[in-house]
Amino acid sequence: MNFNEKVYNLCKKIPKGKITSYKEIAHALNTKAYRAVGQALNKNPYSYVPCHRVIGNNGNLVGFASGLKNKTKLLKKEGIQIKNNQVMNFEKLIYRFRKDL
Repeated sequence: MNFNEKVYNLCKKIPKGKITSYKEIAHALNTKAYRAVGQALNKNPYSYVPCHRVIGNNGNLVGFASGLKNKTKLLKKEGIQIKNNQVMNFEKLIYRFRKDL
């Protein structure tokens, strides 16, 4: 399985109403290639992969192929509160991947 597919598989594990970061996905893949994770998600060909749930490590909304307005809309639809392009209660909502992947 190539890097992008690994990223998509991890992304599918993020529950509705939770978020994770590019850094968390990279960490789960035993790499520091955060930007490569972002590039993979930018090229996501699957509508069922919830890449809108991936945000910056500081809680900021960053990068989304169809725009940050759309990312905000999708996250709010899942009950995630956003203010000034930042996820409120970031630490309570972050999904961390188990290490036994």
